[in-house]
Amino acid sequence: MKTGFIYCPYHSPYENAAKRREKIEAMLRKYEIDYDLVQSEQQQSVSRLVSMMINNGYENIIIIGGDRALNDAVNCLMKVEQQVRSRINLGVIPNGAINDFASFWGFSRSNIEQAVKSIKNLRIRTIDVGCLRYIDKENNDQQKYFLNCVNVGLLARIHALRQNTRRALFSRKLSYAASLFLMLFNRMVYEMQYTINGNTENRVVMTLCVGSAWGYHQTPSAVPYNGMLDVTVVRHSALTQLFNGIYLFLKGKFLNYKRVKLYRTRNVEIKSQKPLPVSVDGQPVNATNAPLRIDIKKEEINFIIE
Repeated sequence: MKTGFIYCPYHSPYENAAKRREKIEAMLRKYEIDYDLVQSEQQQSVSRLVSMMINNGYENIIIIGGDRALNDAVNCLMKVEQQVRSRINLGVIPNGAINDFASFWGFSRSNIEQAVKSIKNLRIRTIDVGCLRYIDKENNDQQKYFLNCVNVGLLARIHALRQNTRRALFSRKLSYAASLFLMLFNRMVYEMQYTINGNTENRVVMTLCVGSAWGYHQTPSAVPYNGMLDVTVVRHSALTQLFNGIYLFLKGKFLNYKRVKLYRTRNVEIKSQKPLPVSVDGQPVNATNAPLRIDIKKEEINFIIE
């Protein structure tokens, strides 16, 4: 089987990306994996490299990167015919700032050998893929697929701010802290109408998360193989309670927040009079205030698990 690796360097002042690549390649040789490896010089090139591998008949495509690179790979795979997609196995060696989907399967950025062994063993599970449909600022119909979650509201706004602050701070925790400080000068609650399981509610909401997997601690009971989406809605609260909720989010205890309401469904529709901040697997999306429609596509991607 032809196996291709796409190496997405993790730019950090505390780690040499070239040396980490050497460690990964040494581990691949140790397990006698026959492979080709290309490096993604920028985020936009992941989709191009995945397309190149699909067109050249690679059966295993492994992302050495984080959630954003995996998201780009999934969106590229979902553009090809199902017959082509069904012969391709997607895998990951965690190497990003955020590796939530890899963590769901028990992979760790610090344990390269574990991920390489999974590629050697080639144990496959066919997983679900979430889909967000929206209209962009140019009035075009768009759809974006996801493995983790769609965020609408405050946490989507934090993702957008964190994307900018992290370039300057080179730290996930510092970028979140800086983003939270900047949120003091931003809107923190959003009026929206959401329809879940046929029931429609109009609420002032702090944040809403629709997850196929853990969703960055917001949908910890979600699994990407049951054909369902978990939904977490955090309703409006006072400023002191708001920061308590964000603190619990950073600690991974988000569901302990008393303003949380949980649902399980196959589809969600969200409407608003004004555009809402939206992110997909941590990547900001430029959606208008037209309805957001989110559903789940069952068993679409072959994924290499431990």
